[in-house]
Amino acid sequence: MNIGLYFGSFNPIHIGHLIIANHVVEHTSLEQVWFVVTPQNPFKPSNVLLNEYNRLHLVNVAIEGNEKLRSSDVEFKLPRPSYTIDTLTYLTEKYPTHNFSIIMGSDSFQNLPKWKNYELLARDYTFIVYQRPGFIVPNDLAGINYSIVSAPLLDISATGIRKTIKEGKSIRYIVPDAVRAEIENNGYYK
Repeated sequence: MNIGLYFGSFNPIHIGHLIIANHVVEHTSLEQVWFVVTPQNPFKPSNVLLNEYNRLHLVNVAIEGNEKLRSSDVEFKLPRPSYTIDTLTYLTEKYPTHNFSIIMGSDSFQNLPKWKNYELLARDYTFIVYQRPGFIVPNDLAGINYSIVSAPLLDISATGIRKTIKEGKSIRYIVPDAVRAEIENNGYYK
């Protein structure tokens, strides 16, 4: 099975994430997209993160009923901080019949040479890159197997959502209604 791995903190998951995942699974050869909830990104501070199990639950609420989208807690069981190469090594061993691709924005793709063992990632995996405004895909990344998709993009950020919640304002239409209800009912991000 062709699986796209969409890594992120998803703190919280929002409509922008879902649009990208759905677009990629519908317009590429991928059969599923897995939202890999990252407990601790090595490039981001962890003090603003909601508990990883709560973030995973919000992802599950957001994608409920869509057979082409699923969540993954694989990085919860791996050493922290989470490194993509370690996760892919584990998944490739666990699911030898699956072909994994990495879904990422052009902003992250530009930083790929800074990633742990990026040469192995470039050699062994395909990247599906969605354009982010202001971040051009560089032409000098030789030897990397990648394709560019033009997914519809919204200028939504999880940071902005958390700020909106702290200010007591509505996040309706920015996150799925079921996710908004979970956030409000549990007092997340206040």
